[in-house]
Amino acid sequence: METAVLFDNVTVTLGGVQILSGVTAAVPKGSSAAIIGPNGAGKTTLLLALLGQMPFSGRIVMDHGDRPRLGYVPQVLDFDRGLPVTVLDAMVMGRQRRPLWFGHARKRRDEAVALLARIKADHLVSRRLGALSGGELQRVLLALALQDRPEVLILDEPSAGVDISGGSLLCELLDSLQIEQGFTRIMVTHDLSMVAAHTDYCICLNRKVFGQGPTMETLTAEILAATFGVHFGVAGLDVPQQIIGKHCDWPRHQAEHRHD
Repeated sequence: METAVLFDNVTVTLGGVQILSGVTAAVPKGSSAAIIGPNGAGKTTLLLALLGQMPFSGRIVMDHGDRPRLGYVPQVLDFDRGLPVTVLDAMVMGRQRRPLWFGHARKRRDEAVALLARIKADHLVSRRLGALSGGELQRVLLALALQDRPEVLILDEPSAGVDISGGSLLCELLDSLQIEQGFTRIMVTHDLSMVAAHTDYCICLNRKVFGQGPTMETLTAEILAATFGVHFGVAGLDVPQQIIGKHCDWPRHQAEHRHD
C-alpha cells in the first residue's frame, strides 16, 4: 500500500493542554479517508497540523514531497457577509494581476465558470458571496480548493450546515471528481452514513488513534465505543450495521458542530 500522508507520533499541546497524543496513522494514496471522533477529539487540530497551521511534535510525511499541492475546504469560513464580493470575485481574486475593480480577466473568468460548472454551481457566479446558503457556500469553497488541482484534498465537516439532499450531492460530486483527478481525499465528519457510503478508509480519533483501516472493517461497535466513549449510544452512533451500504440519508447527529 502506497501512503499519501503519514502521521508519525504527532502530538499537539496548547496552553499546557495536550490536544493530540502520539497520533500515528497512514492515509493510503488515492484513497477516500475519513477521520471520525467526538467533539473535542482533535480532528480539526490534526488537519491544521497537516496544513502547517498548527505547531506539533513528531512527523508528518507526504508522498508528494515537501511542497505537495493541498486543497482545503474549511468547516466555517469567517467573513463579513455584507461585503460586496461576488462568487466570481472570490474565484479570480489572487489569480489575476490587475485589481478586481478593473474587471475580470477573460481567461480567469472562463476558468472560474468552467470549474463552477463542473461542480454544478455555475449559476452562482454572479451571486454575492454573503447571500449564499450553507450548501452553496460549501460548493464554492470546494471550487476554490480545486483550482490548483490538488494532490491531497482536505475537507473539514463538509456536510455541516448542509441539508441531507445537499450533502448527498456534495458526496456524489466528490466521488466523481476524485475518479477524474486522482487526488487523495481526507475528510473529517460526524456523519457515519457518509463515511460508510463514500469512504474506503477510516481513522478513529479521540486525542489518540483507537482504530484505522478499511472503512467496513473499522466501523465496529467495539472501536466506535472506544472512540466515542460516553457519547456512543447517546448520539445514535451505536448502529454500525445499519449504515453498511446506505446512502447519505441516515439522520445525522444534531449536536452543534464546532472546531476541535
